[in-house]
Amino acid sequence: MSFLSMNKNKALKIAVILILIYVGIVILFESLLGYFQPAGQTTMVISTSSGNEIHDRVVARLDSGDQLYVAVNHWPRAWYGRTIDNPNVMVDLGAGPQPYLAVQTSGEEYDRVHSETDPGLTFRILTGFPRRHILRLDPQ
Repeated sequence: MSFLSMNKNKALKIAVILILIYVGIVILFESLLGYFQPAGQTTMVISTSSGNEIHDRVVARLDSGDQLYVAVNHWPRAWYGRTIDNPNVMVDLGAGPQPYLAVQTSGEEYDRVHSETDPGLTFRILTGFPRRHILRLDPQ
C-alpha cells in the first residue's frame, strides 16, 4: 500500500468520525430541547390533535407586525405534521389556551418573517440545518 493511499484512508476515517460526532451533537441538542422544553416570554404552548389525542408542545413565539407566527426550526416536527393535517390548534400565550387557525406562509410573507426571526447560523449548526417552515396563527 502506498503512502498516498494510507493518507487517504486516514483522512476518510477522520472525516467519518467528525461527521458522527457532529450528528451526535445535533441529536443531543435536539433531545435536550425536546426533554426540557424551555418556556418563557418568548415561547408559547401549541396544542395539536391526532384523532382523539391532544399533544402539547412548547415552541418559540414569533411576532411580526401585529401577527403571531410559529416556525418549524428542528428535525423533531410531529406537531407540525399534525398542524398541517388539522390547522385548528389551541395556543397558550400565558393566559390559557385560545383557538387559532394555522396558515402556511409563502412568498413575501415567508421571506419577511424569516428575515425578521432568523435564528442565526449557530442555531442552525446545532440543529443540523433543518428546513424551516413558518405558520401564521390567526385567532378564531
